[in-house]
Amino acid sequence: MPSNRYRSHTDRVEIPITERSWPTRQLTEAPLWVPVDLRDGNQALAEPMDPGRKRRFFELLVAMGYKEIEVGYPSASQTDFDFVRDLAEQDLVPDDVTIVVFTAARTDLIERTYESVRGLANVVVHMYTATAPTWRDVVLGHDRDSLHRLIFDAAQDVARGGDRHPGTRFEFSPEVFNLTEPDFVLQVCDSLTTLWDASTDRPVIHNLPATVEISTPNAYADQIEYMHRNLARRDSVILSVHPHNDRGTGVACAELAVLAGAQRVEGCLFGNGERTGNVDLVTLALNLHAQGVDPMIDFSDIDAVRRTVEYCNRIEVHPRHPYGGDLVYTAFSGTHQDAIKKGFARHRAAAAASRLDPDRAPWDVPYLPIDPHDVGRDYEAVIRVNSQSGKGGVAYLLQEEYGVDLPRGLQIDFARRVQRATDGSGTEMTAPQLWTLLQDSYSHVGTLHRWAVDHVEDGDRLRIAATLGDTPIDGEATASDPARALARVLSTPDAETEVLSLTRQSIGSGRDAATATFVQCRVGDRTAWGVGVDRSATGSTLRAVLASASRVSAPARPDDVAEVTVRCGKDLPDGTVDTGRA
Repeated sequence: MPSNRYRSHTDRVEIPITERSWPTRQLTEAPLWVPVDLRDGNQALAEPMDPGRKRRFFELLVAMGYKEIEVGYPSASQTDFDFVRDLAEQDLVPDDVTIVVFTAARTDLIERTYESVRGLANVVVHMYTATAPTWRDVVLGHDRDSLHRLIFDAAQDVARGGDRHPGTRFEFSPEVFNLTEPDFVLQVCDSLTTLWDASTDRPVIHNLPATVEISTPNAYADQIEYMHRNLARRDSVILSVHPHNDRGTGVACAELAVLAGAQRVEGCLFGNGERTGNVDLVTLALNLHAQGVDPMIDFSDIDAVRRTVEYCNRIEVHPRHPYGGDLVYTAFSGTHQDAIKKGFARHRAAAAASRLDPDRAPWDVPYLPIDPHDVGRDYEAVIRVNSQSGKGGVAYLLQEEYGVDLPRGLQIDFARRVQRATDGSGTEMTAPQLWTLLQDSYSHVGTLHRWAVDHVEDGDRLRIAATLGDTPIDGEATASDPARALARVLSTPDAETEVLSLTRQSIGSGRDAATATFVQCRVGDRTAWGVGVDRSATGSTLRAVLASASRVSAPARPDDVAEVTVRCGKDLPDGTVDTGRA
């Protein structure tokens, strides 16, 4: 890789700040969010939005609570011009929403821009010009002085247009700010602040884009803090940022820029934009939410937001996209699943103890930075089972779907079977598939013809007729409970059947109500689990004991043999021990 062809950002632009305050600050409130999906995002689409899609996207942004929305580049596109006119003529803009329109620094384009916003009450005219040396030399053919004059003259056109459109405010973007000499940016911005007569009740917006991301986020934060400290009439200037994501750190750049003094962030939902995209407003907002700060934007139905954005952009959101992707609240790993399962149990118990709705109780569940319910997700897909999963995930799905809490020993035994099944198929297993596998693996193979239990002085007397496979069982015994009575029936002089553990749970409700019983029995030196399901609690217990006994008495099968690790071997010359597995 010819890395020597490229220069460090420190060799490309000076950052005249040696002490900064942003590292010690903390985000405590949301900045002003400005979605630019309808302009910057739209320009980056292979198929730009048609009017219907633009209208749908605009309505989504308004419904979510955005108060300043960049809607297009009306001087560069007839579609954009017509869309802005529709907003004005059809009275589609709420009184508390400000429309932003984008224009280059050219007289005819500025005039066309003002023509598009005629009749709109709250408007920001956003003028841009690239200012970085490479752009000045290669693209524009200007030195610093001549480019400043061009910008200033165009800004006068913007000011004159504003005189004819009450309620208009002004924004300037020195495009490629992050590669422009800081003193030049400051000189240009301060001249426009004065020209546009910025005041606290009519502030000017200076938007400082990382048009092409070229440095680590801390360098961008230093650049923003330098401007924050040195801009003239600072209380009459809204300092805005517009990070791109060329290095994959657009979100970090925006967050550090706000710590450094930025008050406004331009970006796109889910990060659409040219090359690797604009900064992602979904991630930024929900990062604040996850820190206990109200983002002031409604993401309570993130899937509806995502579907609209996907429809309008004709681009799918990645399954691993932060907060909004299909898989971001899903755990396949056994370790993660076990922690999440225990975290949910603890969260619900703590909420109940505090008499709080679990959706309002403090959140501290492992591996889930926010509660999926906050963004309209349910818990169905939080844990999904495949070959990487463990007992916790298997147990969680059965508990959530069927209300069954498997005993720990059965969880471990069943998880091995699930792993073998998923290893063989290469696919994940759903809760119904797990329930079927559980019963297929542990249910009684045979029949339960009839049984009766009488309560006698010595305990419960059981009379039973059944089969274990093809072997008939017909007997009577008395014990402390039906399960142990059946164990006595099944015992022989050479092999006693012993019930080691028994757990009984109700499943279903109404006409579908039943009882599930989980039993572990021992015969000689072998143990096995059995599962019984029946409308009768006693019937389910007897079926579980029969299932366990049939499995423990049958010849050992591969599924019943646990893997054993044996340390063996020889001392090697370096003093270590060579080990093998058997």
